[in-house]
Amino acid sequence: MRLSRTVIAVLASLSLFGLSSGPLHAQEVEIEVTKGALDPLPIAVVRFTGPSNGDIAQVVSADLERSGLFRPVDRSRFPTVADPNVAPIYDDWKNAGAQALVTGTIAQEPDGRLRVDYRLWNVNAGTYLAGQQFVASADSWRRIAHKISDAVYERLTGQKGYFDSRVAFVAESGPKTQRRRALALMDQDGANPQIVPNTDGGQVFTPRFSSQSQEITYMSLTDNGAKVYLYNLESNRAEALGSYHGMVFAPRFSPDGSKVAFSVERGGNSDIYVMDLRNRTERRLTEDPAIDTSPSFSPDGSRIVYNSDRGGSPQLYVMNADGSGSRRLSSGGGRYSTPVWSPRGDYIAFTKQTGNQFHIGVMRPDGADERLLTSSYLDEGPTWAPNGQVLMFFREAPGSPARLWTVDLTGRVLRQVDYQGSASDPAWSPLLN
Repeated sequence: MRLSRTVIAVLASLSLFGLSSGPLHAQEVEIEVTKGALDPLPIAVVRFTGPSNGDIAQVVSADLERSGLFRPVDRSRFPTVADPNVAPIYDDWKNAGAQALVTGTIAQEPDGRLRVDYRLWNVNAGTYLAGQQFVASADSWRRIAHKISDAVYERLTGQKGYFDSRVAFVAESGPKTQRRRALALMDQDGANPQIVPNTDGGQVFTPRFSSQSQEITYMSLTDNGAKVYLYNLESNRAEALGSYHGMVFAPRFSPDGSKVAFSVERGGNSDIYVMDLRNRTERRLTEDPAIDTSPSFSPDGSRIVYNSDRGGSPQLYVMNADGSGSRRLSSGGGRYSTPVWSPRGDYIAFTKQTGNQFHIGVMRPDGADERLLTSSYLDEGPTWAPNGQVLMFFREAPGSPARLWTVDLTGRVLRQVDYQGSASDPAWSPLLN
C-alpha cells in the first residue's frame, strides 16, 4: 500500500483539549504528503524560547521524524527568529529548505506551571496555519511536546496523531534459562520507562490496554498456575479476575472495556472465554478439539478475530462476539498468530511464519489484501498505534535480546524504539486525556 498524494484543506484555527488560540480566518493550503517515507515533508521546529526542563522542540522533531511523513530541517540551517509569535520571513525559511515551520514560547506561571504556546506556519504559501496554548506542571513538558506533535501531525496530514500515548510491555532480564518477565510502562517514544511491581511475583505475559480507561490486563504465571489480572494505573492496584485449573493466555479488553476475552487450556485443548467485568460471569465461546487463542475484538465489539489450529496449522479465524458464525480468514501459506484488530477497523495485524522467517503483516477483515510489512529471524506481537497508521512489535536476532520496533502501513518506515532494555509483548495505549 502506498500513501497517495493528498491535497489537504487546512483551516487556520485549532481548538484541542478545550483551548483555542482565538478566531482565525479559514485558509486552504496545499501540503503534499507523498508515498510514506519516499517524500517526507521538510519541517523546521525551532527551539522554544523561555524556561523549560528540556527541549520541547527536539521531542516534537523526533516524533514527526519517526512517523516517516516529515523530515526535520537541520538546526544549523535555521535563520534567526526574532519573535516566535510574529510571522517569519518566509523566503529565509524557503532558502533553509523548510516547507512548514513550528515556533513557540515557554513561560512560567506564578504557581510554577509551564505555559507553552506554539505556532504552525506554511512556508510555501506564506500563511499562518494554527496555534495552541498548553498549561501543565513543569515535569510534564514531554507530554506538552507530544500534544504539539499530535496537533501538527493532524493539521498537516488530516489524520489523528498518536504521540501523546504510552506503551505497556514486558521488560525481560537475566539469562535465558532464568529469564524474568515484568510488567513495564513507557512513553511511546521510549522515554520514562518504569517497572510495575507484580503482586504475586510471577512471570508477566501479554499486557493489554483498555481503550476506555487507564487499565491493563495481563497474565501472570507462577509455580501455582496462571492468573489474569486487571491493573489500574491511577490507583496502582492489581486485581485477580479469578483462578483457573488450566493455563490462561492472551487476555484482551472489549472496545467498551466491560469485558475481557482470553483462552483457557485444559488437557491440551485451549478454548476462548469472555468474562463480563461487571459481574465476573464467564461464557465459553469456542468448543473445538484444537488450540483456540489470541482473541481480539473488532472496534464495534461485534466480532472477534482469533488464532486456531483446527485446520491442521495455526491460522486466523473470525467469529461473532457470541461465538457463532466462525470462519477462516487467512488463506496464504505459513503459520499465523497474534491477530489484533486495528482501532480504525480497516485492517487486522498478525504474526506470520514462513520457513525460517517471521513477519508482521496486515490483511482486511475479510481476509483480502494480505501484505507482509517486516521480515526477520523473529518478529512477533504487533500492536496498533491509536490512529491505526503505525504498528509496534518486538524483534529478536540469534544471540541478541528482544527489542521493540515500529513500522508504518507502507512497510517502508521501520524504526527501533529508543528503549535499550530487552522487551517483548508491547501494547499501545489510546491517546491520553
